[in-house]
Amino acid sequence: MRTALLQLAEDFLTAIVFVAVYLASGSLALAVGTAVVVGILQFALLYWRGRGVDPMQYLSIGLVVALGGISLLFDDPRFIMLKPSAVHFAIAAVMLRRGWLGRYLPPIVMQNVAPRVIIASGYAWAALMIALGLTNIFIATQLSVAVWAWWISVGAFGAKIAAGVVQVLVFRVLVRRGLRVAAQGA
Repeated sequence: MRTALLQLAEDFLTAIVFVAVYLASGSLALAVGTAVVVGILQFALLYWRGRGVDPMQYLSIGLVVALGGISLLFDDPRFIMLKPSAVHFAIAAVMLRRGWLGRYLPPIVMQNVAPRVIIASGYAWAALMIALGLTNIFIATQLSVAVWAWWISVGAFGAKIAAGVVQVLVFRVLVRRGLRVAAQGA
């Protein structure tokens, strides 16, 4: 769970930096510039540490630079505010692959939870990512930057944490049930 939270924070670091600088300064250029620099530094740090740079990280830096540039060109912060939607949709596309979740689960879950439940959980995660992306589009285009800042830092992040907690609890119940049935059968 900790690894997943760190990955989420890493994926949305540029959005969080953009929000903080924009709300503190009111300067779109400063906020976009800072977000782009942070994105490039984050990318360079991954590369420098020798960690593999995966396609999502290429997508993230590309979106920060492209949408940040468009935001500056049109003097409109909404373009860079749409980046989290693109990331959510890209993640959802990966999560629509049947059985993707299995490789992230411990063996005890794989042995005691029905494959159809694990597959359904993976699709539920994809649906959550699509819903978060669509919600972000609405908030970014229809509401204030302050509301969007709350949404991206608390609402979207909180929804993922809540979904993770629910999944852990449900899988824990199913694993215990599976172990109990196996013990009775032995």
